[in-house]
Amino acid sequence: MRPALLVMDVQRDIVDAVDDTGSGYLPRLRRAIDAARSAEIPVIYVVIAFRPGHPEVGTRNKPLAAIAGAGLYVEGDTGTAIHPEVAPEPGEVVVTKRRASAFSGSDLDMVLRSGGIDSLVLAGIATSAVVLSTLCQANDLDFGLTVLEDACLDPDPELHRVLTERLFPQWAEVLKADDWVRRLGSE
Repeated sequence: MRPALLVMDVQRDIVDAVDDTGSGYLPRLRRAIDAARSAEIPVIYVVIAFRPGHPEVGTRNKPLAAIAGAGLYVEGDTGTAIHPEVAPEPGEVVVTKRRASAFSGSDLDMVLRSGGIDSLVLAGIATSAVVLSTLCQANDLDFGLTVLEDACLDPDPELHRVLTERLFPQWAEVLKADDWVRRLGSE
């Protein structure tokens, strides 16, 4: 299997809205990113971004309509940028998506297939949005799947717990980030 680590929606405004700075989230995610790079596993970043005026957002999509109404996640805005603590290195792929799933409105599937990638390690914010949507679609696309439970974050800790303990294990291996890092070191 040829895996890739997907770092999804870890953008300035999203981190500021969701992360309790004492949670250790960004350093933990950084360790996973560094371990992937050391193991020569591609790190692919996924961001949500819209054109000015949000022409991609329809009024029937409640979550995205709320984002558009607030004027959030516009391409080029500083808050839409990947958080500097986990920023990509030169040459790493950044995929822009237009919906919750990393696959929707992006060229992610083409990037993965072109790179011979057949399994995904998922990390990101929010567990109940990009992680859940991407996991469902990746499962339907027959990718092998791992979710780094504590490298995912959600504004609702109970929903995060239910997803990572009850739903995600039906489709993916669910690991702590440091356990995944240790596993990479032993391979």
